Amino acid sequence: MTLSRPFRRLFAASALALVAAQASAFDTSARAAFVLDYTTGTVLMAKNADESLPPASMSKLMTLYMAFEAIRDGRLSLDETLPVSQHAMSYGGSTMFLNTQDRPRVEDLLRGIIVLSGNDACAVIAEALSPDGTESGFADLMTRRAQQLGMTGSQFANASGWPDPNQRMSMRDLTLLASHIIEDFPQFYPIFSEKTFAFDGRAPSNIHNRNPLLKLDIGADGLKTGHTSEAGYGLVGSAKQDGRRVVFAITGLESERGRAEQSESIVNWAFRQFAERTLLKKDTELTRADVWLGAQDSVALVAKEDVTLLVPVTPGTRLDAEVVYTGPLRAPISAGQQLAELIIRPEGLPEHRVPLFAAHEVNSGGFGKRMMTVSQVLLGRIQETGPETGEAM
Repeated sequence: MTLSRPFRRLFAASALALVAAQASAFDTSARAAFVLDYTTGTVLMAKNADESLPPASMSKLMTLYMAFEAIRDGRLSLDETLPVSQHAMSYGGSTMFLNTQDRPRVEDLLRGIIVLSGNDACAVIAEALSPDGTESGFADLMTRRAQQLGMTGSQFANASGWPDPNQRMSMRDLTLLASHIIEDFPQFYPIFSEKTFAFDGRAPSNIHNRNPLLKLDIGADGLKTGHTSEAGYGLVGSAKQDGRRVVFAITGLESERGRAEQSESIVNWAFRQFAERTLLKKDTELTRADVWLGAQDSVALVAKEDVTLLVPVTPGTRLDAEVVYTGPLRAPISAGQQLAELIIRPEGLPEHRVPLFAAHEVNSGGFGKRMMTVSQVLLGRIQETGPETGEAM
């Protein structure tokens, strides 16, 4: 026979020092989208986020990530010059207008990819890092490295995003990749905010960064646009305001203007509709849990760290929260022992779980206490009332 059973204590929002509201859902016209609050790791939006789609030039971010790794590991240097093959020179679309007589510096190639979206620059980097000297060999490396990074919806056939049925990425993967670039290579990330790059003066018509958000005063500082007839218009973007960073990826827009408008709207929505709030201070008693056969009948439950979450900020509906534990808890209990879990469910956002701990010790009760407790249980069973299954407050 066991007396243990799940207990749930429900809380009004005021118990967690907050009244929250459901944020207005953002209805994007993009075919697929993923929006992440980078600072807290909170997913704000996911629309067809795991669908593997043609990424166009947004896949250049994978080439850049691997180039950054090579520089970090000493396999490339910024001042190193690289040869331009006939294959690289043959690329159309957005290019640096490289030819086989050029030996561009790696640093110029990086800017050529980031600012000018140079397909030829991608091929030069790819051939330099490929195990067999070919772009396709580098693409195989890209696919394997993406899997290692957790990008399960990505497959590469080339380094630039040139249309190919085997070139696919999901918006979740692109957001994850952008987050890795920001976190792993802060020394290179400022390049993504550069608005112009006039390489050798040879292409006056192609010196501007295509990221439309860089022109706006909304904290945008990267990353990469993309467009093909198959993919539509897309953007992997990031912006930072008041210490919060948002990273997102969208694709399948019908026009360059639509891409710009949707991107700006997503950034504004993410910053205006959500904010970080401290819901519970560490070591502050949240509730008490019943104790079985203890010197005390209950123990205070606390969090060991401040509980700070991203939550909707428009006044309205309440924030749902509950404490769950298997009880009654059995004495003895040590101070700091993990006993329960606080589950917080902000409207429209993923739930958040916080471990709760005993604020103090509870020793075992003496013989008289044990006899009284057993007598009460037996009397209750005789009266066929049975123990409670839970309580609410």
